[in-house]
Amino acid sequence: MVCALGAAVCFGTATVLQAIAARAAARGPESPGSPGGSSGGSPGGSSDGASGVDAALLWRALREWRYIAGLALDGVGFVLQIAALRSLPIYTVGAALAASLAVTAVVAAWLLHVRLSGLEWGAVAVVCAGLAMLGLASGEEGDKAGSTALKYAMLGTAAAVLLLGALAGRLPDRARALALGLGAGFGFGVVEVSVRLIDGLTPSALFTNPATYALLLGGGAAFLLLTSALQRGSVTTATAGLVIGETIGPAVVGVVWLGDRTREGLAWLAVLGFAVAVAGALALARFGEAPVEVDESESVAP
Repeated sequence: MVCALGAAVCFGTATVLQAIAARAAARGPESPGSPGGSSGGSPGGSSDGASGVDAALLWRALREWRYIAGLALDGVGFVLQIAALRSLPIYTVGAALAASLAVTAVVAAWLLHVRLSGLEWGAVAVVCAGLAMLGLASGEEGDKAGSTALKYAMLGTAAAVLLLGALAGRLPDRARALALGLGAGFGFGVVEVSVRLIDGLTPSALFTNPATYALLLGGGAAFLLLTSALQRGSVTTATAGLVIGETIGPAVVGVVWLGDRTREGLAWLAVLGFAVAVAGALALARFGEAPVEVDESESVAP
Protein backbone atom coordinates (compact mmCIF):
# COMPACT_ATOMS: atom_id res chain seq x y z
CA MET A 1 0.00 0.00 0.00
CA VAL A 2 2.95 2.29 0.66
CA CYS A 3 4.04 1.91 -2.98
CA ALA A 4 0.50 2.66 -4.25
CA LEU A 5 0.30 5.82 -2.13
CA GLY A 6 3.80 6.83 -3.20
CA ALA A 7 2.75 6.48 -6.83
CA ALA A 8 -0.29 8.67 -6.15
CA VAL A 9 1.94 11.38 -4.66
CA CYS A 10 4.26 11.27 -7.69
CA PHE A 11 1.42 11.32 -10.24
CA GLY A 12 -0.50 14.02 -8.38
CA THR A 13 2.50 16.34 -8.18
CA ALA A 14 3.40 15.64 -11.81
CA THR A 15 -0.09 16.73 -12.87
CA VAL A 16 0.48 20.23 -11.49
CA LEU A 17 3.76 20.59 -13.34
CA GLN A 18 2.51 19.08 -16.61
CA ALA A 19 -0.69 21.12 -16.63
CA ILE A 20 1.22 24.39 -16.38
CA ALA A 21 3.60 23.24 -19.11
CA ALA A 22 0.73 22.08 -21.36
CA ARG A 23 -0.97 25.46 -21.00
CA ALA A 24 2.26 27.30 -21.82
CA ALA A 25 2.80 25.06 -24.85
CA ALA A 26 -0.81 25.52 -25.98
CA ARG A 27 -0.45 29.31 -25.92
CA GLY A 28 2.81 29.15 -27.85
CA PRO A 29 4.81 32.09 -29.12
CA GLU A 30 2.39 32.78 -31.97
CA SER A 31 -0.83 32.43 -30.03
CA PRO A 32 -0.53 34.08 -26.64
CA GLY A 33 -4.23 33.93 -25.77
CA SER A 34 -5.37 34.91 -22.31
CA PRO A 35 -3.26 33.83 -19.34
CA GLY A 36 -4.54 30.78 -17.55
CA GLY A 37 -7.77 30.33 -19.43
CA SER A 38 -10.54 28.39 -17.71
CA SER A 39 -11.52 24.76 -17.33
CA GLY A 40 -14.69 25.33 -19.27
CA GLY A 41 -13.13 26.61 -22.50
CA SER A 42 -10.31 26.05 -24.93
CA PRO A 43 -7.12 27.24 -23.21
CA GLY A 44 -4.65 29.54 -24.85
CA GLY A 45 -7.28 30.95 -27.17
CA SER A 46 -7.28 27.80 -29.33
CA SER A 47 -10.64 26.67 -30.56
CA ASP A 48 -9.45 24.29 -33.23
CA GLY A 49 -11.30 21.03 -32.79
CA ALA A 50 -10.06 19.37 -35.95
CA SER A 51 -8.21 16.70 -34.05
CA GLY A 52 -8.66 15.06 -30.69
CA VAL A 53 -4.93 14.35 -30.38
CA ASP A 54 -2.34 17.11 -30.87
CA ALA A 55 1.11 15.54 -31.31
CA ALA A 56 2.60 19.00 -31.97
CA LEU A 57 1.35 20.11 -28.56
CA LEU A 58 3.14 17.18 -26.94
CA TRP A 59 6.36 18.13 -28.76
CA ARG A 60 6.10 21.74 -27.57
CA ALA A 61 5.32 20.60 -24.03
CA LEU A 62 8.49 18.49 -24.01
CA ARG A 63 10.48 21.72 -24.32
CA GLU A 64 9.09 22.93 -20.99
CA TRP A 65 11.23 22.06 -17.95
CA ARG A 66 8.13 21.57 -15.81
CA TYR A 67 6.81 18.96 -18.22
CA ILE A 68 10.15 17.12 -18.10
CA ALA A 69 10.12 17.24 -14.29
CA GLY A 70 6.58 15.91 -14.35
CA LEU A 71 7.64 13.07 -16.63
CA ALA A 72 10.45 12.20 -14.22
CA LEU A 73 7.95 12.01 -11.37
CA ASP A 74 5.68 9.92 -13.60
CA GLY A 75 8.58 7.52 -14.12
CA VAL A 76 9.14 7.13 -10.39
CA GLY A 77 5.40 6.74 -9.90
CA PHE A 78 5.25 4.07 -12.58
CA VAL A 79 7.95 2.02 -10.87
CA LEU A 80 6.05 2.29 -7.58
CA GLN A 81 2.83 1.37 -9.39
CA ILE A 82 4.42 -1.80 -10.78
CA ALA A 83 5.64 -2.74 -7.30
CA ALA A 84 2.16 -2.16 -5.88
CA LEU A 85 0.46 -4.21 -8.62
CA ARG A 86 2.76 -7.13 -7.80
CA SER A 87 1.42 -7.35 -4.25
CA LEU A 88 -2.03 -5.70 -4.17
CA PRO A 89 -5.31 -6.25 -6.06
CA ILE A 90 -5.83 -4.02 -9.09
CA TYR A 91 -8.89 -2.39 -7.51
CA THR A 92 -6.79 -1.11 -4.60
CA VAL A 93 -4.02 0.27 -6.80
CA GLY A 94 -6.53 1.83 -9.22
CA ALA A 95 -8.35 3.64 -6.43
CA ALA A 96 -5.04 4.86 -4.99
CA LEU A 97 -3.99 6.23 -8.38
CA ALA A 98 -7.34 8.01 -8.77
CA ALA A 99 -6.65 9.52 -5.37
CA SER A 100 -3.70 11.34 -6.93
CA LEU A 101 -6.26 14.08 -7.64
CA ALA A 102 -6.36 14.74 -3.90
CA VAL A 103 -2.59 15.13 -3.99
CA THR A 104 -2.91 17.48 -6.96
CA ALA A 105 -5.45 19.60 -5.08
CA VAL A 106 -3.21 19.90 -2.03
CA VAL A 107 -0.08 20.61 -4.11
CA ALA A 108 -1.98 23.25 -6.14
CA ALA A 109 -3.12 24.89 -2.90
CA TRP A 110 0.48 25.00 -1.68
CA LEU A 111 2.48 25.60 -4.87
CA LEU A 112 0.06 27.81 -6.82
CA HIS A 113 -1.73 29.36 -3.85
CA VAL A 114 -5.07 27.98 -5.06
CA ARG A 115 -7.77 28.35 -2.44
CA LEU A 116 -9.70 25.13 -1.77
CA SER A 117 -13.30 25.37 -0.63
CA GLY A 118 -14.55 23.56 2.43
CA LEU A 119 -16.24 21.01 0.17
CA GLU A 120 -12.98 20.33 -1.64
CA TRP A 121 -11.07 19.82 1.60
CA GLY A 122 -13.91 17.50 2.57
CA ALA A 123 -13.44 15.59 -0.69
CA VAL A 124 -9.73 15.18 0.12
CA ALA A 125 -10.73 13.72 3.50
CA VAL A 126 -13.25 11.41 1.80
CA VAL A 127 -10.56 10.08 -0.54
CA CYS A 128 -8.28 9.39 2.42
CA ALA A 129 -11.11 7.60 4.25
CA GLY A 130 -11.85 5.45 1.20
CA LEU A 131 -8.20 4.47 0.86
CA ALA A 132 -8.04 3.60 4.55
CA MET A 133 -11.02 1.26 4.10
CA LEU A 134 -9.40 -0.34 1.08
CA GLY A 135 -6.16 -0.78 2.97
CA LEU A 136 -7.98 -2.65 5.73
CA ALA A 137 -10.04 -4.83 3.39
CA SER A 138 -7.61 -5.64 0.57
CA GLY A 139 -6.26 -9.14 0.28
CA GLU A 140 -3.27 -10.24 -1.75
CA GLU A 141 -3.15 -10.02 -5.52
CA GLY A 142 -4.98 -12.76 -7.41
CA ASP A 143 -3.14 -15.96 -8.23
CA LYS A 144 -4.79 -16.64 -11.59
CA ALA A 145 -2.59 -16.47 -14.68
CA GLY A 146 -4.02 -14.31 -17.42
CA SER A 147 -5.08 -16.16 -20.53
CA THR A 148 -3.59 -15.50 -23.95
CA ALA A 149 -6.98 -14.17 -25.04
CA LEU A 150 -6.90 -11.58 -22.24
CA LYS A 151 -3.41 -10.46 -23.28
CA TYR A 152 -4.54 -9.93 -26.86
CA ALA A 153 -7.68 -8.19 -25.57
CA MET A 154 -5.45 -5.68 -23.76
CA LEU A 155 -3.45 -5.11 -26.95
CA GLY A 156 -6.67 -4.56 -28.89
CA THR A 157 -7.93 -2.15 -26.24
CA ALA A 158 -4.69 -0.16 -26.44
CA ALA A 159 -5.10 0.16 -30.22
CA ALA A 160 -8.74 1.20 -29.72
CA VAL A 161 -7.58 3.98 -27.38
CA LEU A 162 -5.56 5.52 -30.22
CA LEU A 163 -8.54 5.22 -32.55
CA LEU A 164 -10.79 6.85 -29.96
CA GLY A 165 -8.39 9.77 -29.69
CA ALA A 166 -8.37 10.24 -33.46
CA LEU A 167 -12.17 10.20 -33.63
CA ALA A 168 -12.61 12.53 -30.65
CA GLY A 169 -11.80 15.58 -32.79
CA ARG A 170 -15.13 15.21 -34.61
CA LEU A 171 -17.14 15.52 -31.41
CA PRO A 172 -18.53 18.67 -29.75
CA ASP A 173 -16.36 20.25 -27.05
CA ARG A 174 -17.88 18.55 -23.99
CA ALA A 175 -18.15 15.15 -25.66
CA ARG A 176 -14.60 15.51 -26.98
CA ALA A 177 -13.25 16.22 -23.49
CA LEU A 178 -15.08 13.20 -22.08
CA ALA A 179 -13.85 10.96 -24.92
CA LEU A 180 -10.24 12.07 -24.45
CA GLY A 181 -10.49 11.56 -20.69
CA LEU A 182 -12.07 8.13 -21.00
CA GLY A 183 -9.53 7.16 -23.63
CA ALA A 184 -6.64 8.19 -21.39
CA GLY A 185 -8.25 6.31 -18.50
CA PHE A 186 -8.65 3.15 -20.60
CA GLY A 187 -5.01 3.46 -21.66
CA PHE A 188 -3.80 3.69 -18.07
CA GLY A 189 -6.14 0.83 -17.21
CA VAL A 190 -4.48 -1.29 -19.90
CA VAL A 191 -1.15 -0.55 -18.23
CA GLU A 192 -2.47 -1.69 -14.83
CA VAL A 193 -3.77 -4.99 -16.19
CA SER A 194 -0.79 -5.61 -18.48
CA VAL A 195 1.66 -5.37 -15.59
CA ARG A 196 -0.11 -8.34 -14.04
CA LEU A 197 -0.07 -10.25 -17.33
CA ILE A 198 3.70 -10.05 -17.72
CA ASP A 199 4.93 -13.19 -15.98
CA GLY A 200 8.57 -13.19 -17.05
CA LEU A 201 11.24 -10.51 -17.42
CA THR A 202 13.68 -12.32 -19.69
CA PRO A 203 13.99 -10.82 -23.18
CA SER A 204 12.39 -13.85 -24.83
CA ALA A 205 9.43 -13.78 -22.42
CA LEU A 206 8.89 -10.04 -22.85
CA PHE A 207 9.18 -9.93 -26.65
CA THR A 208 6.74 -12.82 -27.16
CA ASN A 209 4.13 -11.55 -24.69
CA PRO A 210 1.31 -9.44 -26.23
CA ALA A 211 0.88 -7.76 -22.83
CA THR A 212 4.29 -6.10 -23.21
CA TYR A 213 3.18 -4.33 -26.37
CA ALA A 214 -0.20 -3.55 -24.82
CA LEU A 215 1.57 -1.86 -21.91
CA LEU A 216 3.77 0.26 -24.17
CA LEU A 217 1.01 1.19 -26.61
CA GLY A 218 -1.59 1.80 -23.92
CA GLY A 219 0.73 3.94 -21.81
CA GLY A 220 1.91 6.00 -24.77
CA ALA A 221 -1.63 6.54 -26.05
CA ALA A 222 -2.83 7.51 -22.59
CA PHE A 223 -0.13 10.17 -22.18
CA LEU A 224 -0.90 11.58 -25.62
CA LEU A 225 -4.65 11.77 -25.00
CA LEU A 226 -4.21 13.19 -21.52
CA THR A 227 -1.90 15.94 -22.78
CA SER A 228 -4.50 16.90 -25.38
CA ALA A 229 -7.31 16.72 -22.80
CA LEU A 230 -5.47 19.22 -20.58
CA GLN A 231 -6.05 22.00 -23.11
CA ARG A 232 -9.24 20.99 -24.98
CA GLY A 233 -12.80 21.45 -23.77
CA SER A 234 -13.81 20.97 -20.13
CA VAL A 235 -10.88 19.63 -18.14
CA THR A 236 -13.24 18.71 -15.29
CA THR A 237 -15.21 16.50 -17.67
CA ALA A 238 -12.02 14.99 -19.10
CA THR A 239 -10.63 14.19 -15.67
CA ALA A 240 -13.89 12.61 -14.54
CA GLY A 241 -13.68 10.36 -17.60
CA LEU A 242 -10.05 9.57 -16.73
CA VAL A 243 -10.95 8.48 -13.19
CA ILE A 244 -13.78 6.25 -14.39
CA GLY A 245 -11.72 4.72 -17.19
CA GLU A 246 -8.69 3.83 -15.07
CA THR A 247 -10.54 2.38 -12.07
CA ILE A 248 -13.73 0.48 -12.85
CA GLY A 249 -12.66 -1.60 -15.87
CA PRO A 250 -9.31 -2.78 -14.48
CA ALA A 251 -10.94 -3.58 -11.11
CA VAL A 252 -13.49 -5.83 -12.83
CA VAL A 253 -10.76 -7.57 -14.85
CA GLY A 254 -8.75 -8.16 -11.69
CA VAL A 255 -11.66 -9.69 -9.78
CA VAL A 256 -13.22 -11.73 -12.61
CA TRP A 257 -10.18 -12.92 -14.58
CA LEU A 258 -7.16 -12.60 -12.30
CA GLY A 259 -8.60 -13.74 -8.99
CA ASP A 260 -8.27 -10.56 -6.90
CA ARG A 261 -10.03 -10.99 -3.56
CA THR A 262 -10.53 -9.20 -0.25
CA ARG A 263 -9.78 -10.33 3.27
CA GLU A 264 -12.23 -12.87 4.63
CA GLY A 265 -15.58 -11.23 5.39
CA LEU A 266 -14.47 -7.72 4.33
CA ALA A 267 -15.69 -7.63 0.73
CA TRP A 268 -18.34 -5.08 1.72
CA LEU A 269 -15.68 -2.77 3.18
CA ALA A 270 -13.56 -3.04 0.03
CA VAL A 271 -16.55 -2.17 -2.19
CA LEU A 272 -17.47 0.76 0.07
CA GLY A 273 -13.88 2.01 0.23
CA PHE A 274 -13.49 1.77 -3.55
CA ALA A 275 -16.74 3.68 -4.13
CA VAL A 276 -15.88 6.34 -1.55
CA ALA A 277 -12.35 6.89 -2.89
CA VAL A 278 -13.52 7.17 -6.51
CA ALA A 279 -16.42 9.46 -5.56
CA GLY A 280 -14.02 11.74 -3.69
CA ALA A 281 -11.68 11.78 -6.68
CA LEU A 282 -14.55 12.71 -9.01
CA ALA A 283 -15.44 15.58 -6.67
CA LEU A 284 -11.89 16.86 -7.20
CA ALA A 285 -11.99 16.40 -10.97
CA ARG A 286 -11.26 20.05 -11.72
CA PHE A 287 -7.75 19.46 -10.37
CA GLY A 288 -7.03 17.19 -13.34
CA GLU A 289 -5.62 20.49 -14.55
CA ALA A 290 -3.94 22.64 -11.93
CA PRO A 291 -5.47 26.15 -12.02
CA VAL A 292 -2.98 28.70 -13.28
CA GLU A 293 -4.77 31.97 -12.68
CA VAL A 294 -1.84 33.08 -10.53
CA ASP A 295 1.39 34.52 -11.89
CA GLU A 296 3.36 31.43 -12.86
CA SER A 297 6.70 33.25 -12.77
CA GLU A 298 6.18 34.02 -9.09
CA SER A 299 4.40 30.89 -7.93
CA VAL A 300 6.53 28.29 -9.66
CA ALA A 301 9.94 29.82 -10.08
CA PRO A 302 12.64 27.66 -11.67
